[in-house]
Amino acid sequence: MESGVTDLSKYRFETARSNLNAAKLMLDSHDYKSSINRSYYSIFHALRAVLALDCFDSSKHSGVIACFNERYVKTGVFCKEISKIIRRARLMRENADYQDFFVVS
Repeated sequence: MESGVTDLSKYRFETARSNLNAAKLMLDSHDYKSSINRSYYSIFHALRAVLALDCFDSSKHSGVIACFNERYVKTGVFCKEISKIIRRARLMRENADYQDFFVVS
């Protein structure tokens, strides 16, 4: 595997880890909407880290998620529950970011 691809994957995974750490801090401080946002982006960048190993990327979240599901969930590398978690996290992030009176507890 090309070292550039591995480096990109590692960089994206570190971004995912950083977002997850931020999400935990926000959760602990009861900033739930921001925690949801950072949690989703942690998942998203982790997916991009995996897909970087296949030399795939997309400018759209839907493209990244669809490709991950096609290559890794449908083939059994990751269980189907992962796909449900991704879908739920994306929906919650969109609601938290864009719905005026969305309440998170």
